[in-house]
Amino acid sequence: MNATPMTTRLQRQVVVSACFGTFLEWYDFLTFASLASYFGVLFFPPDDPTTSLLASLATFGVGMIVRPLGAALFGSLGDRYGRRTIFIATIVLMGLATVGVGVLPTYAQVGLLAPLLLVLMRILQGLAVGGEIGGAAVYLTEHAPADRRGLYTSVLQLMGPLGMMASSLQVVLLQQWLTTEEFHQWGWRVPVL
Repeated sequence: MNATPMTTRLQRQVVVSACFGTFLEWYDFLTFASLASYFGVLFFPPDDPTTSLLASLATFGVGMIVRPLGAALFGSLGDRYGRRTIFIATIVLMGLATVGVGVLPTYAQVGLLAPLLLVLMRILQGLAVGGEIGGAAVYLTEHAPADRRGLYTSVLQLMGPLGMMASSLQVVLLQQWLTTEEFHQWGWRVPVL
C-alpha cells in the first residue's frame, strides 16, 4: 500500500492523539491514587483517620471496578458512532471528572455530600479509562500502516507509564515546594486542575 502525504499526515495525527489521550488518562487516574491519603482526610469523616484512609482507597478501587463497564459501554458506542468521536468523548469525560475532583468542596464544607461527589467523580474516571484504553488501541491500529501496526501500538503502551510518572513527579515536587499546610489546604488541587 502506497502512503499518500495526506494518509501519512492523518496517521501521525492519530498516533499523537492516541498517545496524548492515553498519557492524559493514566496521568489523571494515578493522580487520584497519589493523593488518596490526602483525600481520606479531606473528603471523609475525620473521626477515625484509619477508616477515612480506607474509605479513600476504596474510592480509588471503585474506579478500577467500573473500568470493564467503561470498556464495554464505550466499545459498543465506538462501533455505532465512530471510534474518533468516542475516543474524544472518553478524554473529555476523564478531564471533566478530574477537574471535578479539583473543585469539590471538602467534608468540612459540605459534610457527607463531599465523599458522595468524590465517588461519583471516581466512577466517571473509571468509565473513561475503561473506554479509552481499548478505543485508543483499536483506533490507532485501524490507522496504522499494515506493516507497522505492532510498532504503532507499542508506542501507545509507553504512554500509560509516562503518564503515571508525570503524575507522581508532579505530586512529589509540589510536596517539596509547598509546606505541609499549603499542600493540605490547596496544593493537592494543583495536579488535578
